[in-house]
Amino acid sequence: MKKLIIFSMVAFTFLQACSKKKECNENTTQAPATEVTTLRDYLTANSITTKEDSRGFFYIITDSVFGDKPTTCDNIRIAYKGTLLNGSVFDQSNSQTFTLSNLIAGWQQALPLIGIGGSITIYLPPTLAYGSKASGSIPANSNLKFEIDLLGF
Repeated sequence: MKKLIIFSMVAFTFLQACSKKKECNENTTQAPATEVTTLRDYLTANSITTKEDSRGFFYIITDSVFGDKPTTCDNIRIAYKGTLLNGSVFDQSNSQTFTLSNLIAGWQQALPLIGIGGSITIYLPPTLAYGSKASGSIPANSNLKFEIDLLGF
């Protein structure tokens, strides 16, 4: 009888753990107005036409593709190129897999705008990118440009 009770408790605990849904919270980080204005001024001065997101990033959707779109809980497979605004490439890949929630805020906010097969170019102010700390060849407080193709999730 004691073994049956222990087995039942273990089975119940296992089933409860398996039935819990993974919680996905949307990233609501917003860039300060000063960063948004600086980035907007750059885009205007360079005649780059974009849409502006209320959270402070700018984007161009080349191919939006209808259908399911990733959430922050999803593992995504992407091709991407990251550049400083002077055109210097600091990172790129033809196929890389990440969990969206582990990436910078701007990616978490922008990638759910497109579906599989979609392409987006995003311009991020520092708060939505790497912030006030340098990261590799990216200087602190950098505005960044990313060209991203969503290959799958």
